[in-house]
Amino acid sequence: MDTLMLSRIQFAANIAFHILFPTINIALCWFLVYFRVRNSSAKDAAEAKHWEEAYYLWTKIFALSFAMGVVSGITMSFQFGTNWPGYMERVGNIAGPLLGYEVLTAFFLEATFLGIMLFGRSRVSDRVHMIATLMVAAGTTLSAFWILSLNSWMQTPAGFTIIDGRFHARDWLEIVFNPSFPYRLAHKLLASTLTASFLIAGLSAWQLLRGTQNGGTHRALRTGVIAAAVAIPLQIVAGDMHGLNTLQHQPAKIAAIEGIWHTEKGAALTLFGWPNEKEGRTDYALQVPKLASLVLAHDMDAELKGLNEFPNAHPPVAPVFWSFRVMVGMGLLMLAVSWWAAWTVWRRRRDKGAEGSPFSRWQLRLLAGMTFSGWVATLAGWIVTEVGRQPFLVYGHLRTADLVAQHAPGMVLSTLIAYLCVYAFLLTAYVLVLMYMARHPAMPTPDAPQSPKAATPIGGPA
Repeated sequence: MDTLMLSRIQFAANIAFHILFPTINIALCWFLVYFRVRNSSAKDAAEAKHWEEAYYLWTKIFALSFAMGVVSGITMSFQFGTNWPGYMERVGNIAGPLLGYEVLTAFFLEATFLGIMLFGRSRVSDRVHMIATLMVAAGTTLSAFWILSLNSWMQTPAGFTIIDGRFHARDWLEIVFNPSFPYRLAHKLLASTLTASFLIAGLSAWQLLRGTQNGGTHRALRTGVIAAAVAIPLQIVAGDMHGLNTLQHQPAKIAAIEGIWHTEKGAALTLFGWPNEKEGRTDYALQVPKLASLVLAHDMDAELKGLNEFPNAHPPVAPVFWSFRVMVGMGLLMLAVSWWAAWTVWRRRRDKGAEGSPFSRWQLRLLAGMTFSGWVATLAGWIVTEVGRQPFLVYGHLRTADLVAQHAPGMVLSTLIAYLCVYAFLLTAYVLVLMYMARHPAMPTPDAPQSPKAATPIGGPA
């Protein structure tokens, strides 16, 4: 546990905590747009009230998640200077502008309209409030665009020149739209959709189990289930395309994911096993012949490079190998649960109408248990992506060990422990507040006219 490893763990802890909240909010705000549209287009006052109830609860959850994301993001950005000064010194000419674009075009857009979305429901027209909600949703997506562009560039760098050891932009279009960016962006947007969908469905199911539901709960539950059922097959397709791209540009990562130790044609797919990096093999492996070549290259006899082709330039195998299987396993579970739940909703609407919950209590318990399944898949996928890039920070050009600050290990360890304690407290508090909000989904009265007394400023009439 030297300074390098401790600094990597500390940055991993910070970004792992931070990524939980943007993963919710990127898609959650589009759900809020949908709730507002349904509210505005409702056929009667009762239906409009129910969609307003759904919008009210999930706007509060969005605001809470947004605040957590902003605070943890600021903390994470400090570490570029404190723990990784070599990174900004060498790559700042490219990373700095991309991060600046994210602030100028995305964060400012979100911050400008967020206040109207949260506090302007009774102060502006429905059209202006709808536009504000739409702008916040666009801002969250635009923020993901710029951050993923930088991250993807670090994975598949393009459009640059190196002068005196420093990276300089040669073609900004090649930098922004680098080879892996379209696949990562699609993969992340769909991951956010699944995370928000299961959060909405799971928390709504928990409300029904606790008996704290309102008219908006049933509509939110059906929306989350159907959105998840649509998004998961798209995510599987996007994941396959991303895998083909990774095989082309980062074959060492693919070799670690699949536990392929030696280059071979018609490689077998290892379903489970225990990677033994010291001996260069996977112990207790359960394999399907030639399936790895078929899945990864769409050719049963395709040649896949093994880890032996990348001496001292491949990632640690075990964390990448296992994280990938956790991500895929969670994805398959999401597929089964969402399709089963969507079929249950469809059957109820066909047979008995749309009102009420179509689920039994044990079905609601299963959905409630899947509330944070998106977080599990997201963190596992993040480990595959970021640990799979090692030992490089900028793939193929800058090694992580060359860019770390030379602090004393004890100093890094002490701050790491402090971060972990704070994050454990904040995460526990976040989940408890979510439960509190679900137990108290009171309907606001934002459109009710204020009484003269309530409208009078504290200092008296002007």
